[in-house]
Amino acid sequence: MALKGFTRNFKPLEILTEEQVEAIHRGTLEVLWVTGVRVEHERALKLFEKNGCKVDYDEMRVRIPPALVEECIRKAPSSFHAEARDGKKSLMLGDNNFYFGGAPGLQSVDLDTWEPRVATRKENYDSVTVLDALPNVHFLCPYTPYFGFEGVPPCMAMLESQAARIRNSTKCICVGFSNDSEVFAIKMAQALGIEIMGTCATAPPLAMYRDAAESAFRFAEAGFPLRILSGQVMGGTAPATIAGGVITNNAEVITGLVLAQLIRPGMRVLVKDFSHPMNMNTGAPGFGSIVACLHNAASNQIFRKYGVPIDNATCYPNSKMPDYQCGYEKTLRVLVAGLSGANLLLLHGSVHGELTYHSVQAILDDDLAGMVGRFMEGIEVNNETLAVDLIEEVGPIPGYFLNKEHTRKWWKLEQFVPKVADSLTYPEWMNTGKKSCLDYAKERMEEILTTHKPIPLTPSQEEDLERILEEARRYYKERGLISEEEMATYRESMKSPNYPYE
Repeated sequence: MALKGFTRNFKPLEILTEEQVEAIHRGTLEVLWVTGVRVEHERALKLFEKNGCKVDYDEMRVRIPPALVEECIRKAPSSFHAEARDGKKSLMLGDNNFYFGGAPGLQSVDLDTWEPRVATRKENYDSVTVLDALPNVHFLCPYTPYFGFEGVPPCMAMLESQAARIRNSTKCICVGFSNDSEVFAIKMAQALGIEIMGTCATAPPLAMYRDAAESAFRFAEAGFPLRILSGQVMGGTAPATIAGGVITNNAEVITGLVLAQLIRPGMRVLVKDFSHPMNMNTGAPGFGSIVACLHNAASNQIFRKYGVPIDNATCYPNSKMPDYQCGYEKTLRVLVAGLSGANLLLLHGSVHGELTYHSVQAILDDDLAGMVGRFMEGIEVNNETLAVDLIEEVGPIPGYFLNKEHTRKWWKLEQFVPKVADSLTYPEWMNTGKKSCLDYAKERMEEILTTHKPIPLTPSQEEDLERILEEARRYYKERGLISEEEMATYRESMKSPNYPYE
């Protein structure tokens, strides 16, 4: 099955004037040159200094000249190919292409109480299988679907999550970094002959820790693409104003972009706007806020001007269950992202913040993705779609169009039909059990798990994957990050029916 993303066939939404875009650009350059960014990585500091930056080694502060910023932006490809294990599912990121990805959550949720709980290995593997089956999921991000699952020590969560995605999906995969996990992630990809996309996450306000810089070096040297993000909260780690928040986010992700281009000129990078306002009543990020939509739209407009592919914020709602609030929070984020020029949006499966995920939600989200994707494709206007001759043929009442060949052809091309929405008439709905979209999504999940069989790894690939996982387990155990008790529990968890080596 070849994956088909969506193409934006009309001019994207622009909420800033040219003067406003220029003001934000100048502000970003000023912050990078006058204020600077803290970079806690000696090799990176030396590379910045070698290329004309002012570097204060005592404060680990880098001030990047405007000319270097603009030069590195020009070097970054405006679009690039992201390879999947199944070549037919590879993506072309950039231009007017628009793709959706699976969003991660720390835990699963109980479908009756909607209370969070730790997922099992089987639930994790099954959730990846569902994402592999959904037609509007094009990309799997780090931790997807869960940050970890029962029995796995925290230091191995990222790698076990990556292994689950590799084993149960052939779509594009992105990985994170923590405690050198990217070393083993890259080894997995190289041993299996596949490509992964790395991550470099700066720390707001205006900092890049050692592990983020090291991740950039490692993925650049491996020849893999890189997602660059920040994760600011406006009013907490960024200014409370949208314009100020856009400037600090720009400065933080551009620092990563500049570093990537200095390490490997022309390196494939995707910049991510993961910004939210602070909920001033609670101090938590306002995940479902319309302000986040405005920030995304402004950021998208600026990076489209720069010509750098854009990954918008993960589509997290504040709602704790798939209810009306969840629907409108997600829909606004998705639609604004698509309208304003995003190339990638992580949507599927997130239930609340980064805390919970469920496959039922992912199935509901796939309909939302399809609807918004259809809107992005716009309206086809030609002699056949204008249908003037057909209108003349049918004429006024009692004429009708239902029995025409034109209708049989074009309704399938023009309409998007959701797979789990309740679209019945009232009598049909009452006579068939009064099912909701949630009921239909549960049924579809069971159908997918019964019928969809992801393409497995070859025996030699599975052997290589397990060998590298075991190498990582030893590495972390020797460094005291896995205790004897944790390792015993971990080994027991490998006896899950989904584990390849029982």
